[in-house]
Amino acid sequence: MTDHKMNDWWRGCVIYQVYPRSYQDTNGDGVGDLRGITQRLEYIASLGVDAIWISPFFRSPMRDFGYDVSDFCDVDPLFGTLADADALIKKADQLGLRIIVDMVLNHTSDQHPWFIESSSSRDNPKADWYVWADPKPDGTPPNNWLSVFGGSSWQWHTRRKQYYLHNFLKEQPDVNFHSPNVQDALMEIMEFWLKRGVKGFRFDATNFYVHDAALRDNPIHDHLNDPQDHVPDINPYGMQQHIYDQSRPETLTFLARVRALLNRYDAAMGMAELGALDAYQLIGEYSSGDKYLHMGYGFQFLNPKFSASYVAQVVQRMEANIQDGWPCWAFSNHDAARPVTRWNPKAGMEQAFSHMLLSLLLSLRGSVCMYQGEELGLPEADIAYEEIQDPYGLEFWPEFKGRDGCRTPMPWDHTQAHAGFSTVKPWLPVRDTHQSLAVSTQESDAASSLSIARKLIKWRKQHSAMVNGAIDLQQVRPDLVRIARKNATESFVVYVNFSAEPTSIAVSNAEVALVSDHPLAASARLDAGILYLQGYGVAVVRT
Repeated sequence: MTDHKMNDWWRGCVIYQVYPRSYQDTNGDGVGDLRGITQRLEYIASLGVDAIWISPFFRSPMRDFGYDVSDFCDVDPLFGTLADADALIKKADQLGLRIIVDMVLNHTSDQHPWFIESSSSRDNPKADWYVWADPKPDGTPPNNWLSVFGGSSWQWHTRRKQYYLHNFLKEQPDVNFHSPNVQDALMEIMEFWLKRGVKGFRFDATNFYVHDAALRDNPIHDHLNDPQDHVPDINPYGMQQHIYDQSRPETLTFLARVRALLNRYDAAMGMAELGALDAYQLIGEYSSGDKYLHMGYGFQFLNPKFSASYVAQVVQRMEANIQDGWPCWAFSNHDAARPVTRWNPKAGMEQAFSHMLLSLLLSLRGSVCMYQGEELGLPEADIAYEEIQDPYGLEFWPEFKGRDGCRTPMPWDHTQAHAGFSTVKPWLPVRDTHQSLAVSTQESDAASSLSIARKLIKWRKQHSAMVNGAIDLQQVRPDLVRIARKNATESFVVYVNFSAEPTSIAVSNAEVALVSDHPLAASARLDAGILYLQGYGVAVVRT
């Protein structure tokens, strides 16, 4: 069993991300809802995960599918009611699952009452609750800051005759963290949900919170030689060093307030989403000790790069920067193409590749986020232009198709229309490739991705060295990594073959016995000091 304290449950935990629009529709409108998540909680519990991160379900105009919030203290009717949220939290607690809410504090919807009041004049009580600035003398925006979703991050407002800042859509104005009143209001929102029983928050776009009050221009970034992991190369956003519109030092002052609030509630956890060039340093800084948040979540593995050398580089760089902080790793989420497609395994070996990925993810030092359908080995769904819902995809089509391909409905039953997600045409289509990988087809197959995922999570939990032990990850061959995990009571070495071709390597005298109960033990054998690995094979050796 794990040896961390109950109030440190988050350290090495496995979190399952649910995108509520696409999990389970219970009212026949083609969109998933909170009752659908509640209905599927036994399934989630059967995976062996510790917590569920639920993407935003607050009241919203849905210009960015819930990440544009118009009321943080109510559930959007599309997803249900506050009573449904309470029922979900209660049942999850009964099953030993902690609910983590996706808290979007950086911005609101332009339909939020705060923005409606703030934009009404320059002298109303909430006039400074958003980031307003006068134009340059020639009428252009105050500086060169860019929006992640394309174009300038400044939008002209005719009533105030000023620009307002929006790091994402123009319908998502940034709140002003330099205002004490704004910070107080955000603290009240978090406490509203903590009192309802949630066990923490995943903080969206955490390093975007505070802007440079002097509005200085960002310098140029050499994007050709140093592309940013979290930005598609067709997006000019990657051409700037974002040192003035994000990652400002004042952010830590606010996060200290957040940590003090979380500490007042039973083992509540805070996780920062950090997309930035200096994400390694930020994760270490934002999760250092017990001053700020508990862990940081980066984009290092949410891009097309994938090789033994890249994984080694990322993990070594994280270990060099993390200090006493704590990372949370993810290979997929609602913003990234599914890895079984993105990382392009050999045709016909997608299942073995999926198993290898889950084993690698669960072998890293840190906590882990799995995204719905990852346990099924789902590939990216191909979405035609006329089916696109994502504004990001519409802006950068066809070079970037957006995020809809990873957001399609969860396939539950291959015998039912729309794979049992809904009784009507869903908001995004269910492709045949997903129908064939439905939960119903994998439940009784001991070799399926679902079965392997359950076994891998269980095996990790049974070995404290894999949960909270030290790590030494090295690339030992062009397509082979060696991961040493060790604590005071256990020591393991994990070998991962990144190639579809078999490989072998001589191991040390200390590595004498394969761990036979590891779920992927059949993909390797040890004979006379030589370790043989199948294509995409994984071996765990006790040392």
